Amino acid sequence: MSEHKQFTVDTNIQVFFAHPGSPWERGTNENTNGLIRQFFPKGTDFSDVSKREVKKVQQLLNTRPRKTLNWETPQETFNKL
Repeated sequence: MSEHKQFTVDTNIQVFFAHPGSPWERGTNENTNGLIRQFFPKGTDFSDVSKREVKKVQQLLNTRPRKTLNWETPQETFNKL
């Protein structure tokens, strides 16, 4: 996010950075990490994981409704932007 200042100018969206060692400041990120770990446990060697497998998980997660998005999917929310 080295271009966060320009991003804010271009999009009118302010960027916030969580403090190191403070996972409670990154709720959605930590939740998403937990969802990813259901498919790829911690310590997974991604050199043994095919791009196809990663794309499959990406599709599943991007089409999964999220409470934080008012039960829309990340894909639906992104497409609205």
